[in-house]
Amino acid sequence: MAFYSHSKLSTFEQCRLKYKFKYIDKIPVKIEETIESFLGHAVHLTLEWLYQIKKSEGKIPTIDEVIVYYSEKWQQNLPPKVLIVRKDLTDKDYFEMGIKFLLDYYMEYVPFDENILETEKRISFPLSDNEEHHIIGFIDRLDHNKENNFFEIHDYKTGNNLPSQEKSDNDRQLALYALAIKKMFGFDKEVKLIWHYLAYNKEIHSTRTNEQLEKLKQEVIKLINEIESSAEFPYNKSELCNWCEYKDICPAWNNVSEKEFKETITLTKKTEEKSDKTKKQYPTLSKYLKEE
Repeated sequence: MAFYSHSKLSTFEQCRLKYKFKYIDKIPVKIEETIESFLGHAVHLTLEWLYQIKKSEGKIPTIDEVIVYYSEKWQQNLPPKVLIVRKDLTDKDYFEMGIKFLLDYYMEYVPFDENILETEKRISFPLSDNEEHHIIGFIDRLDHNKENNFFEIHDYKTGNNLPSQEKSDNDRQLALYALAIKKMFGFDKEVKLIWHYLAYNKEIHSTRTNEQLEKLKQEVIKLINEIESSAEFPYNKSELCNWCEYKDICPAWNNVSEKEFKETITLTKKTEEKSDKTKKQYPTLSKYLKEE
């Protein structure tokens, strides 16, 4: 049984070598996270907390409490090594972006009367009857409209790009989540897809028919088959490389030959395997071994 997420599928489509590094070789990275990713995590965590308080305690946190919670989580969780690609911005600039996102969101949606079923809902479902491949993921927020009996999948976006309606209508991630919800509650139920683009304080809505979801499922199965039958994993040099955690070892950005690069990776893997073997044979040594 193999598990695939939208992120895993997208990585293969964007750069096969990065896919190999991350999901096959499992090469450790020096940079823990990009600042954009950390910002997204901090804002998601804060909105999840806000809705959990509303759902469990029946009260609405004040805007001051929301900002204090966000600030504390930012300070507690900011990695010692975070990648900031834009040299004209600092981590403080991104921190302040998050505050603006939360202020705008709070004023737009207070008193948060949505009928929330779950936040950060984990989904997992098989793509076919043999259950060979499963799709996994997390829904930022799942609502149920009791009056009209339809479900809403909400997704928070903290990036600067605002996609077109056409692109949203072809988005794979939330469509897969819609498939999961229909599997749970019935294919006769309508599922609305709602993206919150916080940098613009704007929503984009979309839906999928059952026929569209079936077509998507077959496309994903075809993509997974391509991934699992691939023998070559060439790099794809693009603007996304600036945010790649493997850029410092990628042959696209280093003056090394393919042969030298492969030898380096092989040596690294052998060293890691030897270290793992030592730890298994002599488990009490683990506390003395320095972790890089």
